[in-house]
Amino acid sequence: MRKLLEAAQRNLLDANVATISTDNRFDAAYKCLMQCAMLGLWASGYRTATSQPGHHQTAIHCLTLTMGVPAPTVIVLDALRKQRNLSDYEGDPISEATLASCLDEAGKLLAHTRQWLCDHHPELLGAA
Repeated sequence: MRKLLEAAQRNLLDANVATISTDNRFDAAYKCLMQCAMLGLWASGYRTATSQPGHHQTAIHCLTLTMGVPAPTVIVLDALRKQRNLSDYEGDPISEATLASCLDEAGKLLAHTRQWLCDHHPELLGAA
């Protein structure tokens, strides 16, 4: 689990590199969000079928149950998921405002995930 948490941190750092395109920065920030959501699922004893459609949606929607993320935040995260789909599958460009929202949400969810793991599953933060 610690390795995935570290990967989420690296993705957030990459997402903040201003010389990278907006679309790629968004992708890195979104990847951080998904890694945090997966940590919540896995630490709670669940797995999603990553080979099946909908696993991103499932991981995000479960955040209220796994890590106590407030429902309004989950709504925002799900909107970012939908924007990611439009970008990835239809080529829609990512706006600066959408990038800023994703960066903000990724930073908050990463901090929340770290704290939640420390409070509820410190044993999972041991050696890599």
